[in-house]
Amino acid sequence: MKVLFAASEAYPLVKTGGLGDVIYSLPHALQRQGADVGLVLPAYRTVLEKLKNTRIVGWLDIPGEGRRFSARIVEGDHDELGIPLLLVDIADLFDRPGNPYQHPDGYDWPDNAERYTVFARAVTQLAMDRLKLGWKPDVVHCHDWQTGLIPAMLHMESNAPKSVFTIHNLAYGGLFPHAEYIKLGLPASWWSSDGIEFFGNMSMLKAGIVFASQVTTVSPTYAREILTPEYGYGYEGVLKSIQYKFRGILNGVDPEVWNPRTDEFIPFHYSVQHGYLRGKRQNKKALLGNMGVRAGEKTLQRPLMGFVGRLVEQKGIDLLLDILPKLIKSSNALFVFLGTGQSWYEARLQTLAKKYPSRVLVHLGYSEPLAHLVEAGADLFLMPSRFEPCGLNQLYSLAYGTLPVVHETGGLADTVVDATPENVKNKTATGYVFPDQTPQSLMGAIDRALADFGHTARWRQLVRTAMRQDFSWDKSAQEYLGLYTGES
Repeated sequence: MKVLFAASEAYPLVKTGGLGDVIYSLPHALQRQGADVGLVLPAYRTVLEKLKNTRIVGWLDIPGEGRRFSARIVEGDHDELGIPLLLVDIADLFDRPGNPYQHPDGYDWPDNAERYTVFARAVTQLAMDRLKLGWKPDVVHCHDWQTGLIPAMLHMESNAPKSVFTIHNLAYGGLFPHAEYIKLGLPASWWSSDGIEFFGNMSMLKAGIVFASQVTTVSPTYAREILTPEYGYGYEGVLKSIQYKFRGILNGVDPEVWNPRTDEFIPFHYSVQHGYLRGKRQNKKALLGNMGVRAGEKTLQRPLMGFVGRLVEQKGIDLLLDILPKLIKSSNALFVFLGTGQSWYEARLQTLAKKYPSRVLVHLGYSEPLAHLVEAGADLFLMPSRFEPCGLNQLYSLAYGTLPVVHETGGLADTVVDATPENVKNKTATGYVFPDQTPQSLMGAIDRALADFGHTARWRQLVRTAMRQDFSWDKSAQEYLGLYTGES
């Protein structure tokens, strides 16, 4: 089974969120089960800078908006990636500063429609082996709106590979005006409510949904939620119409990257079988030191709560900021925030950090090493997302014995078992789940967590139960292989 992954990011080359982790981990899990997997990415500046060796394997002539591009197709080596890699190298489109989608000043690149349409055209040519590289995939697995046009383009080819399209976050639809559609020279037959037209715009996400052979999303609960107006962002109708080819498959965790026994980013290793109490305590001290707090014995005995994520409403940061002053007054807890996002949330966090410099510790931006250290050093992980297609940080938290506090939605509901008295008694509880999207509901879950933190034996049991959970990719990879072959 030959599978070509097409994506806009992949750890460790380029990553803005959980998508990058999935594009690293799932291909490795498929490889372990015998699949022959390749990956194609845009040749962003940051990606080319990280590659050890590159070789030009061919050139493709690709149309854009009233112009043509000579796309250099590059094969690259990166020891840590460990997946055969092809890059679509067009300097005018991809050799830029900033992240893949935005200028360093925070606005979307104005030519994103052209950038990812040209990328889709190049991937389609590669999938059809037009360069005669001797490797034609059986399946092209596309991810999120940036690759949504690939299934549509493959649909127009004879003897094309099967296409699978995975929705990682329905909130990002790849929406562009009809004028862009015309300038890009996309087929007139696609422009209809049954095609990729979406309330007067084109939606690259909808293109993937409509034309892919199979459509997945990243958890069973999210697959049900996005069939409703509350979570469907206007796509609920088209998703209901393709339910025969639509399912939710839970994301997993790569134990070679997120594992407290071997994690290269944390100073003290531990496992549920060996030294988890001492290991977490030492990492807690290291984390606080990293954030400028000299932690003595009394400080280490206080609960430490971590947050890693985008500072946007989807992640529930507003709910957390609403209750943070009250939490500071009602408890002795400390808080670590790692992330970047909307300026007013960043400003509110900075104000609280100045007011409570030993209690509210803030790192604006993203740091992979610090993200790992937060998971290893915190006692609780705060994830009050309004919606969460799957979520990965709660899975990392479970592996590191950092009990997650989560909203009952999407993949969070699928993976965290609430610490009710019954679940604690049955030794199935792994965290704290709150039902309503309100500050009061979140506060109630945190209050329960803080109460349990004060009961040493109960807390240790919860930590051990969390660390024993298995959310590796193996089971989900088997589901994808069944999907690729048509056996499930």
